[in-house]
Amino acid sequence: MTSEKRRSLAHHPDFRRLWTGDALGQLGAQLTGFAIPVFAVQTLHATEWEMGLLGAAEFAAFLVLGLPSGAWVDRMRKRRVLITADLARAGVLAVVVAAALAGAASIPLLVAAAAVIGGCTLFFDVAHQSYVPGLVGLDRIVEGNSKLQATGSVAQAAGPALGGVALRVITAPALMAVTVVTYLLSAFWVGRIRQREELPDPATRRGLWTEVGEGLGFVVREPLLRRMVACTSLSNLAGNIGFAVFTIYVLRTLGLPEVELGIIVSAGAIGGILGAVLAERITRVVGEGRIIPLTALLFAPAYAAIPLAATLTAPPAVVLVAGMAVSTFIIVVYNVAQVSFRQRLCPPALLGRMNASVRFIVWGVIPVGSLLGGWFGTALGVVPTLWIAVVGSALAALPVLLSPLIRMRELPTPKLSS
Repeated sequence: MTSEKRRSLAHHPDFRRLWTGDALGQLGAQLTGFAIPVFAVQTLHATEWEMGLLGAAEFAAFLVLGLPSGAWVDRMRKRRVLITADLARAGVLAVVVAAALAGAASIPLLVAAAAVIGGCTLFFDVAHQSYVPGLVGLDRIVEGNSKLQATGSVAQAAGPALGGVALRVITAPALMAVTVVTYLLSAFWVGRIRQREELPDPATRRGLWTEVGEGLGFVVREPLLRRMVACTSLSNLAGNIGFAVFTIYVLRTLGLPEVELGIIVSAGAIGGILGAVLAERITRVVGEGRIIPLTALLFAPAYAAIPLAATLTAPPAVVLVAGMAVSTFIIVVYNVAQVSFRQRLCPPALLGRMNASVRFIVWGVIPVGSLLGGWFGTALGVVPTLWIAVVGSALAALPVLLSPLIRMRELPTPKLSS
């Protein structure tokens, strides 16, 4: 048993299947996330407000369905939720591809598709984070999360670069069609997981909103978790004010071509790969408590490289690559630390509802940030909007900076009764 536990999760057959499915899904998501905004800006001539609306639609489900989704997921087999979400996303994207090829694509269609895909992503993410602890065990979740974060970062690095190069040869609809295939392959690999998942006893269920309240109450009552969630939420709000106008900023304000946009996003994501690889080691050196406020504090200076690219004498692409690499590195180290803590802190039966409550709070603000970014971009201009995002990111660190976390080397380990 001891030697088995020391083996890498790469030798765990079911985790390897989840890992493969996740890699394919992440690659597909990155290709889509690159192709749709470029298609909207370059082909459909989207305005700042329309881009903000498109970004808001992608995350609207986290605000509308974020809380009950956790209670629903806790009543389902999470593997089945993952498969269904992949198949649904493939189907919606296939409709968008068909419309684009027929010349019937429009901003309203893209907004509607983004909203549906976002709903599928909501259920996928809640089920995904709740599935990992039961699949690998509580003592392996940091390793599991690090590997999955590394996969996401590799997808972020490879996807946009591949997309930028591909758009020189094929159309955006053809690139989205590739994503349909990746989602289907993701569903196939997740479907091969053999571990049987036991459903909770239906007799233990209570009313939906009673169970929702338990998940939200757990997040609100835990002091350290509450501060982490506040920091993440404010950071997401600020960051998405800027990201709402990012594609317009690169393609129109800086005048860079699509291929350079892809290279910028991909090269920046290399920082995320390093963050995922080094997260465990850095956390051991700095301390799993202190690493959270430290990374939160460093994010705003790194993010400032985006608006600075319009004024510095250095080539804009170089400045953007450097800033995004450091930003992504910081985000991934922060995420590994705080996600692992909340998975370890929460009782297993409450994981879905806890994760959904956290997603509701930290991702529910994203559509608000996107709409604000679209409004600021229209009223003030693209570059001032990016500086507003930088200031907001700096303020977002305060909940964890002004907390006991800054003095803690180790985070508390809960005593779970079940």
